[in-house]
Amino acid sequence: MKISTIALILFLVIAVTLGAASKGAAQTPGPQSISLSSTSLSQSGLPGSTVRYTVTVSNIAAGSVDVSLAEGTMDKWATTFTPSGPLTIAAGASQNVNIDVQIPTDAGSGTNDFFKLTFTPTVGNSITLDLNTIASVPGPTAEPSGRPVVVVNGYDTGGSVRGGQEFTLKLQFVNSGQLEADNILINFDSTSFLPKGTGGVKSIAAMAPGSDQTISQNFIVGSDLTWSSVGSLTGTYTYEDKLGKAYAGNFSLTISIKSPVSSGPYATATPNIPKRPQLVVSNYTTDVDPLQPGTIFTLKLDVRNLGQADASTVTMVLGGGVTTSDTGTPGPGGVSGSSGELTNFAPLGSSNVVYMGNLAKDAVVSIPVKLIVNVSTVPGAYTLKLSFVYNDFKGNRLVDDQVITLLVYALPQVEISYYRDPGIFNAGMMTLLPLQVTNLGKKSYVLGNMKVTAENADVTNNVALVGALDPGGYFTLDTNFMPYQEGPLELKISINYTDDFNMPRFVEQTLQIDVQPAMDFGPTPSDRSITPGKDGGIPTDGGTTAPETTWQKIWRVIKGFLGLDSSQPQSGSTATEVPPESKPIIVGPKG
Repeated sequence: MKISTIALILFLVIAVTLGAASKGAAQTPGPQSISLSSTSLSQSGLPGSTVRYTVTVSNIAAGSVDVSLAEGTMDKWATTFTPSGPLTIAAGASQNVNIDVQIPTDAGSGTNDFFKLTFTPTVGNSITLDLNTIASVPGPTAEPSGRPVVVVNGYDTGGSVRGGQEFTLKLQFVNSGQLEADNILINFDSTSFLPKGTGGVKSIAAMAPGSDQTISQNFIVGSDLTWSSVGSLTGTYTYEDKLGKAYAGNFSLTISIKSPVSSGPYATATPNIPKRPQLVVSNYTTDVDPLQPGTIFTLKLDVRNLGQADASTVTMVLGGGVTTSDTGTPGPGGVSGSSGELTNFAPLGSSNVVYMGNLAKDAVVSIPVKLIVNVSTVPGAYTLKLSFVYNDFKGNRLVDDQVITLLVYALPQVEISYYRDPGIFNAGMMTLLPLQVTNLGKKSYVLGNMKVTAENADVTNNVALVGALDPGGYFTLDTNFMPYQEGPLELKISINYTDDFNMPRFVEQTLQIDVQPAMDFGPTPSDRSITPGKDGGIPTDGGTTAPETTWQKIWRVIKGFLGLDSSQPQSGSTATEVPPESKPIIVGPKG
């Protein structure tokens, strides 16, 4: 009877053990069977538009798999994906899934929607994608900036003229500014050249930016130039922009005069050709480029005496404002620059009157002048008038006027930094760079692509369109970053844009990163062994159970019925048994 009972018990134990082993094998998870790839995980679009993501699902298993899709979101915008049902993908094949996100028409600039899409295969683990869609609202269209700039581009008299002779002057004007010039009035005011047919006033209705126009005026050479080699024809002109703002300019033309023709065999009088200095700005540079509103800079002028005589006690007046009489001498009060035009460029450290000393014939002198750009100046091309007042060898006081052009820009005032602590960077470990570009200026800017690069590192998701940034606004970009080796590393960020003169420019900035050594995770649990003689043979530091066969399990059950140690053996080394003196006394079953 006892033998039959024991046999029945052994049979039941074997059946339960085999059933448990079979059930555990069925619950073992399968290997990875699919892989995903996407062109982008973050996009932006205008309110009311639809942004599309394309995800490619590839079967990397040995056989065909079915993949189901499940969606979830935090701040849900209308989202659809096709195909919406389960995917059946053959071995080695791929299939695309399109996700369309509808941005609401009332979405604010910079608002976004996080969309989660989980792909679950019948075999293997599921994969979840996080898609971030950002609404980008365009800023207001910038008003046209700049001003019209009308200057004399050239003139022609048809050759040399003689005293008392009539000739036709062709004078060409060009608008080198950015806006249209209207109501252009030209006034010839020289007493040596007498206008004929008009009162010495000509007009041009309008000139578009970059266009030119030529006017014609008949003159009679005055008798005072009969024995002169050259004559000076001066004039002024005024014009307006579309808003009615008035501008003015002046010009001085040098015309060659021929000696009178002899009508008899007698000797002619020897002409007394006057010699005078002629001061010209041959070159000018600034130590700051480009100039912006509020910029303090040094203007260096190279002034050359191209005349036939020396100039003494030369004084330069910034902004002009020196009045002259018909003979070219300064008006009452001598040198005065109080009425000069210094709206956009003002002198610093000294007045607008600069003493230059004497300037010999063919000599060149460099004059540095410290100026500041007015903070209210809008971007554009601006002229700065210069008047040179000096004495010739006879003591006559003369004035030469010059005009130079300076360009003023308004470049974006942005800062690139982290919007939170990026943490510690370890070699060989992927992490996120929480980058942010902030508009520190007082006006809106439209920026292009923001690009992040670094040497000896893998950088992905590193290009994004910034778009319009209001004053104080910001744009963030989370870039995947994995350095290859420890040590200092330089991160380069660049943003492209177009300046006020439609030229491409870049904002570039570098961030310094200190990469730490690769992390050491220590031995895995399977590498740990049992220390004999400690804790009664119990595995130290989480020892693992050694695999056993079905007959080993049956033998452990029989040892349990007989009162012997039936615990499962540990891996690594043979567990040390408890010393005999510490073993408890076990009473066997009664027969």
